[in-house]
Amino acid sequence: MTVNPNMMMGEIAELEFHLQGMHCSACASRVEKSLSRMDGVSEVAVSFPLRTAWAQVETDKVSLQAMKDAVAKLGFTATMNQSPYISLQQERKLMLLRLLPAILLSLPLLAGMLHHMAGLERIAAMLPSWIADPYVQLTLATVIQFGIGLPFYIGAYHAVKQRSANMDVLVVIGTSAAYLYSHYAVLNGLGGPYYFETSAVVITAVLLGKYLETTASLRSQVQSDGFGSLQSTYATVERAGERNRIRTEYVRTGDTVWVGDMEMIPVDGTVLQGDALVNESMLTGESRPVHKSPGDSLWAGTTLDSGRLKIRTTSAGHATLLNRIRELVMEGQRSKSTLQGQVDAVAGWFVPMMLCFAAATFLLWGLLLQPGGWSHAMMCAIAVVLTACPCALGLAAPISLVIASGRLAKSGVIVKDAAAIERLAGIDTIVFDKTGTLTEGRSSVSELYACADSTMSVLRLAAAVEAKSEHPLAVAVREAAMKKGIVVPEAESLTYRSGYGAEGTLQGERIALGNLRLLREKGWKIGKEAERSAEQWERSGATVLYAIRGEECIGIIGFADSIRAEAPRVVEALKKLSVRPVMATGDHAAPAATIAANAGIVEVRAGMLPEHKQRMIEQLRQEGGKIAMVGDGWNDAPALAAADVGIAMGSGTEGALGAGHVTLMFSRLKSIPEAIAISRRTLRNIRQNLLFAFLYNVLIIPFAAIGWLAPWMAGTAMALSSVSVVANALLLGRRLNADSREASRR
Repeated sequence: MTVNPNMMMGEIAELEFHLQGMHCSACASRVEKSLSRMDGVSEVAVSFPLRTAWAQVETDKVSLQAMKDAVAKLGFTATMNQSPYISLQQERKLMLLRLLPAILLSLPLLAGMLHHMAGLERIAAMLPSWIADPYVQLTLATVIQFGIGLPFYIGAYHAVKQRSANMDVLVVIGTSAAYLYSHYAVLNGLGGPYYFETSAVVITAVLLGKYLETTASLRSQVQSDGFGSLQSTYATVERAGERNRIRTEYVRTGDTVWVGDMEMIPVDGTVLQGDALVNESMLTGESRPVHKSPGDSLWAGTTLDSGRLKIRTTSAGHATLLNRIRELVMEGQRSKSTLQGQVDAVAGWFVPMMLCFAAATFLLWGLLLQPGGWSHAMMCAIAVVLTACPCALGLAAPISLVIASGRLAKSGVIVKDAAAIERLAGIDTIVFDKTGTLTEGRSSVSELYACADSTMSVLRLAAAVEAKSEHPLAVAVREAAMKKGIVVPEAESLTYRSGYGAEGTLQGERIALGNLRLLREKGWKIGKEAERSAEQWERSGATVLYAIRGEECIGIIGFADSIRAEAPRVVEALKKLSVRPVMATGDHAAPAATIAANAGIVEVRAGMLPEHKQRMIEQLRQEGGKIAMVGDGWNDAPALAAADVGIAMGSGTEGALGAGHVTLMFSRLKSIPEAIAISRRTLRNIRQNLLFAFLYNVLIIPFAAIGWLAPWMAGTAMALSSVSVVANALLLGRRLNADSREASRR
């Protein structure tokens, strides 16, 4: 999140800066290293594609200004409360202001090259003679080199000062060598050849490449962040009987908000009055409008297709679900995958290695291949320097991950760690919890049996012991008691054990509601008739709990929970992706087998406690499997954490936002195979980018070293190589959007 600059001292805060002046991923690495060394900074992440730096700090040890100053010493500008999109727009505008004069001043210098190109001599003869004047060329080249190209020198200076090397260093060394040699030749009357066009064209080409790259990054921002356009600025609020249009940041919890036809809902809330169809596709991925009536929940960013609603506000401004999702997506985008970390390590020594190779090329030509031909040796060495491109390597992974995480978020899949996308692509086994995951999670009491007392008495006792539990079965018991008008007494000393049940005391007597595992642990007995009823219910797919008073079973309760309609299709889709589905549940074998069979799952592990699920996940991983766990986000927390990818089922709740590596915000199971397919396509795209970047350097650098590539051509190729990587990443976004449209049609 972006933190208010007026934060209180002595707190742990998260700061987000937007950086200007970075030219490549090496710049981002320098910022990251510098900030991480500051006292009071516990964690730092810098994203070059997003142009952002995020830090977790102790505010009593490090100030906001100190961090800005640290960034400024590296040659960059840090600002806050500004979107990455606006920051990139400003960067592109500044790049264009440098690019246009560079092109105009380079054209006369390029004219001199026409004399050396076959078939173009006649055109060269038609040009005015002053263009070829050495002092005119020197003047034009000087303006480009030290005026337009000054930011490259500043960037190189700061990089070298920090004992680092980046693209600026390569550009400065290559162009300065060509310019200074030509400068020396002019002032000493050597009569040429001059290489002013080399230095000028390289700077112009690099600027063109950076302009195209920034433009492409802007497009990737649009593709990755569909939530920015969902932020409503104003809301119609009713206070004291009067309606006024006010900015959404001034809307308070409890305010009454009115929304009309085709308006965007500005707040999270509950419908008080009206019936309407609401388009939630941009937030949930569900294409069909959803009918809303009094009591239903609404979220900011959705649109009223028809009707009119009166809403009670539950969250507004930065507290809305939309904004929290957006922050989580950005958190995932600024994190690094394992592959990206390895590439960054390679990029760290790439520039120094290329400088050494260029020096070796210079000496090899000057001493052995063409003894004394130092002019040619210098041109070959310059070509090597200008050909080397760390930018393409640095951009290969992050820009694809940014696009993929944004696309997943539009389907209601929140990835909180970039590495999770990489791991998700390799998943071969997926373990499902049953209740609330494969089933609707809205259990209801379907059967009641009383051993001695009445069924009303059994339900009354069960509701008392489950009074404060949020487990789906506890909620079902309380709802059943309420429907029957039962007055529930207040029990004392309530304890809840995940995988067993609940216990307490009522009027000095021990009471409990639990499963067969709890009864066996305590040594409590049940009657034969009750046992037969329980077995019969379980065979039909019901979940059974036993009501205990003292040490006597006084009744049993059966719960029905229907399978999600989409579950069989999702399991089939996973099998087509060569992913093995497994069910692991704390329920008994009979109801578990019924639900699994209906879903199309063959492997079932029943009667499992949370720690058993965790051990099962760990064992599957030790056997070489790549495991994903899908659970409800609270009692499955150990298993979610143990899996390669923990996928938490949510319903737009705060608890779901904090669980697992991946969260399905609206409990849409069909998002799971979609997410796996997207992650696999993304990983293929990243590998294509890396392959292109490595092949470019491996194939082009030798041509530069043997003199088959002129320096100006080498510089142009370097500039365009990173553009090609970004363009391929943008193709990923188009393919993912096309896949999404095709899936919605099906």
